[in-house]
Amino acid sequence: MTDSKRLHAQQHAEGTGADGQTRAAVVSLLVDEGPMTASDIADRLGISPAGVRRHLDNLTESGDVDLAPAGFNKGGRGRPAKWFQITPTGRGKLRHAYDDLAGAAIRSLRDIAGQEAVDAFARERVTGIVADVAPVTETGSVIATVEQIADALTGAGYSADIRQVGNGVQMCQHHCPVAHVAAEFPELCEAETAVFTELLGTHVQRLATIANGDCVCSTHVPVSGLTDMHDKKAEPQPGVADNPHGKVPR
Repeated sequence: MTDSKRLHAQQHAEGTGADGQTRAAVVSLLVDEGPMTASDIADRLGISPAGVRRHLDNLTESGDVDLAPAGFNKGGRGRPAKWFQITPTGRGKLRHAYDDLAGAAIRSLRDIAGQEAVDAFARERVTGIVADVAPVTETGSVIATVEQIADALTGAGYSADIRQVGNGVQMCQHHCPVAHVAAEFPELCEAETAVFTELLGTHVQRLATIANGDCVCSTHVPVSGLTDMHDKKAEPQPGVADNPHGKVPR
């Protein structure tokens, strides 16, 4: 084997080189944007759909990417497109050094100031994210406030959307910038749920969390007298109610 072939084989095995960089870009898009089609990914990266599918096949084989739940397709004519999402395995490979630093800082906070300080920090963090969200007492609409929460979360890097499911809506966060830290400190997730409940004036139920190994963070919000929703952020999605963890039925 020549040196160039040996280097290419090593780069392929290690996920480096041009192919590895493209696969990393695909993973990064799925983390930041949530489920996407091969065509969408190709448009964003400026490469051919065939090339994207090859990388998606490799990522699927390695367990880093999987198909989004049946029914995720957002509509349109013709054959439904396949939507791809990052898996907990793929997300786990993206751990950064600052996760360790953040975890150490919170542990130190708890040791010095106690559990109440950790709870206060978690609440202050999510309160800052939704600071501009108008509560239901101001909007007069649960849906309007949920949409504002989703927009605020997306602006903070959570890639959130909402969809009608049964007697309410589900808010899905397809990315969690603090997932690794929240796995050790569930107070971060608990504070989100508590603040959402206060803003919406109704009990919300957390169905799944990325920190707990699920593919999405999913929160159910009951809405009384709900009619069909036509907003693009809350289209009815068949199959989601039976699959709140974002995992593909086998």
